[in-house]
Amino acid sequence: MAILQLEIHQFLEKTATCKVFDVRSPAEFDKGHIPGAINLPIFSNEERAIVGTLYKNQGKEQAILKGLELVGPKLKGFIQQVGKNTEGSEILIYCWRGGMRSSSMAWLMDMYGYKVYTLKKGYKAFRNFALNEFTIPRHFIILGGKTGSGKTEILHGMKQKGANLIDLEGLAHHKGSAFGAINESEPPTQEHFENLLAWQLFSLGNEKIIWLEDESQSIGRKIIPNPLFEQMRNSRLLFLDIPLKKRVERLVDEYGRFPKELLAESILRIKKRLGDKAFREALLALDEGRLDETASILLGYYDKTYMFGIHRRAKEKVLMFSPGEYNIEAIAEKCITIAENTGDE
Repeated sequence: MAILQLEIHQFLEKTATCKVFDVRSPAEFDKGHIPGAINLPIFSNEERAIVGTLYKNQGKEQAILKGLELVGPKLKGFIQQVGKNTEGSEILIYCWRGGMRSSSMAWLMDMYGYKVYTLKKGYKAFRNFALNEFTIPRHFIILGGKTGSGKTEILHGMKQKGANLIDLEGLAHHKGSAFGAINESEPPTQEHFENLLAWQLFSLGNEKIIWLEDESQSIGRKIIPNPLFEQMRNSRLLFLDIPLKKRVERLVDEYGRFPKELLAESILRIKKRLGDKAFREALLALDEGRLDETASILLGYYDKTYMFGIHRRAKEKVLMFSPGEYNIEAIAEKCITIAENTGDE
């Protein structure tokens, strides 16, 4: 069989039907990879360092010999790992630049009987592709609302009704506030956050309306790329006007089950922005179990901050919506209807 080298878009199209194997080291893979790829490292992190040092100090030939020494005993295992992870006869392989590592693994898998496709210019080509995705004009609608409005839940309710959305907080593993990391799994690196985001943008295409939650540019420690964030800021915003009482109730339900010490640590992160008086009152209310009062104090800060951002938007881009009864399914349906009736669907 012949090994075929594909350009990035051809390669990505094949991911719909073929398993993707990333043959870079675990450290390279963990920093960022093509979403859905399986790590099949030719070298461990330590082995890669050894071969790289040899290449630098003694030349290509010595590095290749050492590489063969390290990889030889692993060849059978590589084939077994691929067999465990795919039922098809075609596979995709890439490394950093589309060079020796991917071509070596492709040779092995081709010899065993797989039809192999490699990525021209490797993961570097995917990174260029990902960064370019953020510059492509798209039709976004932003769902806004003060902290505690339940925007994420409403967006997912809209998704169940057929709307297209990207859950930025879900990708970042962070809810966007000082409390955002509570009960979240380990977040991706900034690079992989961008990869995941670009992949979803690519998957949804350029013609569909895409709903996003209104966010600041940073979600925890993850940064929304500038070109995409500028598009978000210039897009139409549907603002959910949810009463304070309901938002306090939702926040107590969501965070009240966590240890007080964990909540106190989160409040400490915004001590300077709260001010000494509000900070002390929030901690005292928390300590005494008056969680609704704690939430009200914190929302005083978050509401002021959020509304400052809203007032910086063009007024004609902001559409206010007061749902009345708080029902996720009904609000989700109404949001879609509003978009349809304002020419955004």
